[in-house]
Amino acid sequence: MNDYLLSLILGIVEGLTEFLPVSSTAHLRLSEMLLHISLSDGYWKMYSIVIQLGAILCLPVYFWSRITKFLSTFPSGENGNRTALTHPLGLTAVAFVVTAIPSFLLTKVIGKHLENIAIIGWSLLIGGIVMWLVDALNAKSEAAGPGASGSRIHTWKMEDMSLTQAIWIGFCQIFSAVFPGTSRSMSTIAGGQVARMSRAAALEFSFFVSIPTMAAATLYTLYKSVRGKGENPIGVSQIDAHGWIVLAIGFAVSFIVAYGSVAWFMAYVRKRGFAPFAVYRIIVGALVLVFASRLAG
Repeated sequence: MNDYLLSLILGIVEGLTEFLPVSSTAHLRLSEMLLHISLSDGYWKMYSIVIQLGAILCLPVYFWSRITKFLSTFPSGENGNRTALTHPLGLTAVAFVVTAIPSFLLTKVIGKHLENIAIIGWSLLIGGIVMWLVDALNAKSEAAGPGASGSRIHTWKMEDMSLTQAIWIGFCQIFSAVFPGTSRSMSTIAGGQVARMSRAAALEFSFFVSIPTMAAATLYTLYKSVRGKGENPIGVSQIDAHGWIVLAIGFAVSFIVAYGSVAWFMAYVRKRGFAPFAVYRIIVGALVLVFASRLAG
């Protein structure tokens, strides 16, 4: 297949799946297998990092007005009842640190799991079941809305989150790092809902905490790859004009598609919830497990 077309396809896959709770890691790995891309090739390994960066960059652009508002109200908050730790930006930093330290210590384990199709399949399947159950648990309260008596949901806006909720969500995010296929957005969204947050609040915080988390993880991996300190390293000097164009296509397509995906997802979830994504995960997870068993056989 033409490398430019290949880059276009992978950019679309990354952009569509990075922020939906379906696991971009799983979809990229499966796409690379189906398209016969070898991850022993340092260039294509670096390519997958570059297109992920493209997707990440859409978030500061999409949430720019929210980010500037939070910056202007730091640290006391809009109502003057927050501190540096309990302000939305502080809570984002706390969740990031809770995730980052264990994930860094488990780098070798994470690297081994990335290529394990069976782990990806089980993570998709189990994550789908968890997401479905958690969303159903909150469905009645979501329909009743804020102020309803007996509501299970206590936090309807990201601005009202507690420090405990941020720590819990950061902890939940570790599972997505250790078990590829879990989905970072699925673990943080479901974690938020378990902590009695609304769909909208959990989703928005998931997006915010993904900015430092994903940027740090991808930039660190990219640095190791370019500097020759990771597996399958590649130096920038080894990339020719053709290679740079392929990278640019994937980066740009991933950014554009991810931006549209985030905008659509925010509007969709507020009205309909996460059940369709849970069903999709369960179906894909089951298919991946069948595929993994055939490979093993």
